[in-house]
Amino acid sequence: MNLASTLLLALAMSTDAFAAAIGKGASLHKPRLREALRTGLIFGVIEAITPVIGWAFGLAASQYVARFDHWIAFCLLAVLGVRMIQAGLTAPKQEAEDKPQRHSFAVLAVTAFATSIDAMAVGVGLAFIDVDILPTAAAIGVATMLMVTVGVMLGRVLGNIVGRRAEIMGGVILIGIGGLILFEHLTAPAVTG
Repeated sequence: MNLASTLLLALAMSTDAFAAAIGKGASLHKPRLREALRTGLIFGVIEAITPVIGWAFGLAASQYVARFDHWIAFCLLAVLGVRMIQAGLTAPKQEAEDKPQRHSFAVLAVTAFATSIDAMAVGVGLAFIDVDILPTAAAIGVATMLMVTVGVMLGRVLGNIVGRRAEIMGGVILIGIGGLILFEHLTAPAVTG
């Protein structure tokens, strides 16, 4: 995977967390930058760890599926992309309620883990195409931290509309990356030996 693909993947992986962060920001009473940074850090660390876990699982299985690994990566990314698009199109609007000053660590960690399940699945797919996982996971973590921090701050103003659109865009990017992986494999010269 080249630098552009890594950056696009990091952006795509962070969009569902961005959407969640907008919801978290909208549910808080005037969140401050400190709370946004705290939320971003929690999401970023969890989002960086989960693809490494998925990659480790995928690496253990990669020797058994080497002949069709590119199809697995494509299918995983495409399914995740479609799921993100569907979630963005069907997300319910948040109802008005009493707004706290901040969310507990447990609430943020559970939300971050829920939004990072797709990153774990992407990690599995990345193991099949022999990607250096540490820089990729770091890029995903940093992008998520930045996007979540911005999302919390935007959430107090913009609400759920932007969050849903960001998730749809992330899904489209994931499908595009899956297509690029498949295209690169199918157009690469055959190695004989």
